[in-house]
Amino acid sequence: MESQIQQTLHFPQIDRVIRREGSSPDSLIQILHGTQEILGYLPEEAQLYIAQQLKIPPTRVYGIVSFYNFFTMEKSAKHVISVCMGTACYVKGAGLLMKKLEELLGIKAGETTKDGTFSYREVRCLGACGMAPLISVDGDIYGRIQPDALQEILEKYSDQ
Repeated sequence: MESQIQQTLHFPQIDRVIRREGSSPDSLIQILHGTQEILGYLPEEAQLYIAQQLKIPPTRVYGIVSFYNFFTMEKSAKHVISVCMGTACYVKGAGLLMKKLEELLGIKAGETTKDGTFSYREVRCLGACGMAPLISVDGDIYGRIQPDALQEILEKYSDQ
């Protein structure tokens, strides 16, 4: 089936990015960035197409996309919440933040609310360990967060 998808789909936008960045496998990260800028995310079909065009295994593309937290495979919502699950955040209760978000939003990590307002994801590290546990909403960092503070944070973004 994978080869059928690759043969039937054509992405002229991705072709332009590949021409600009070069078709070498060494250009993969730049091509993924350019593709995500155009599409807003990196769906499986686009990943397979890039792998085919660069003549590399699809698993290599997926490995890069799934490793770096600035790449996303889901169409983003209006507001994106990132929950840090680095060691410091995990130890200080990030799992409780995730449970509370699931309760408040009715979704699990990697999903988007039905109205398209919020999506939330788990990330490896946001680089502010001294403020653990922390979340980021559209790049705004909230540190030393307790689960009961999440409702107020969500309300701030619901109005935007």
